[in-house]
Amino acid sequence: MKARNLVHSIACVLFGMSAALANAQDWPKGPVRVIVPFDAGSTPDSVARVVSERLATRLGKPTVVENKSGASGNIGTDAIAKALPDGQTIGVSIAGPLAINPMLFKKMPYDPARDLETITVAASQPSVLVVPLKHPVRDTKEFEALLKASAGKFSYASIGAGSISHLAMASLAARSGVEAVHVPYRGSGAAVTALLSGDVDMALLPAAAVMPHVKSGKIKALAIASAKRSAALPDLPTLAESGITGIEADAWIGFIAPAKTPAPVLQKLHDEIAQVLAEPAVKEKLRTQYMDAVGNTPAEFRSLLAADATRWKPVIAKHNITLD
Repeated sequence: MKARNLVHSIACVLFGMSAALANAQDWPKGPVRVIVPFDAGSTPDSVARVVSERLATRLGKPTVVENKSGASGNIGTDAIAKALPDGQTIGVSIAGPLAINPMLFKKMPYDPARDLETITVAASQPSVLVVPLKHPVRDTKEFEALLKASAGKFSYASIGAGSISHLAMASLAARSGVEAVHVPYRGSGAAVTALLSGDVDMALLPAAAVMPHVKSGKIKALAIASAKRSAALPDLPTLAESGITGIEADAWIGFIAPAKTPAPVLQKLHDEIAQVLAEPAVKEKLRTQYMDAVGNTPAEFRSLLAADATRWKPVIAKHNITLD
């Protein structure tokens, strides 16, 4: 009887393995939907479209990018979490909905650790410390001196309360030992407009949002909030090079899938997207938007989420930031 049960158990395992492999071989069965939890034209949207275009060619099936914005990215990310876990619906998201929002909202519609699978980080870009032309500073040290001399009078823009641009600037001001007024905007476009007009004094914003204006001479870029210099912006020093350490705020965009998506399908998704990101033409498209292609493993992506949560939790607590 024990032998019969053992044979039955082995048969069940083998059947399950063969079924899973069959799922991966049959995938995709039709168009692959890619949900973006932000507006069309946003950086996550741009990355999703660059990758999806090539992914469709590799898979021989259409990819359809669908924007579902709102609630700081929670609405679209929740749609990804609640999609059928068959690999036909995936999505992109960023640190906010995946690592930071659970610390800002008392009630979340999804649990990132329970309801989502990491596939790979597609791209990363540095956050750039920028100031309007009205400030006669040439580097971060001069700017920090001006900031200290004007304590309490300076304001900074962010792309929204609780965003990395908010948390990183709050950290920078605290490191400099000054108070600064936070002015949240709805998205990077409005924040950049405020910088161009001189309505705010500084910001740490994604490179793609500010560098076109830096290159046209309309605002100044002083440094990036990264661990090392960016290949996309090799001439910009890091904050650490200027003596402001411990502030790293790279803006990354990663591909995710609903929890319980079959492991072989997830593996195929990862492999195909990683191959797309390794293509020179795709790397160049991202580089023109001041982003570096990544293509890391699901485990490395998961570790990045944990690191971001650990990094920003004390900042959120210190400044009592909430979005409820």
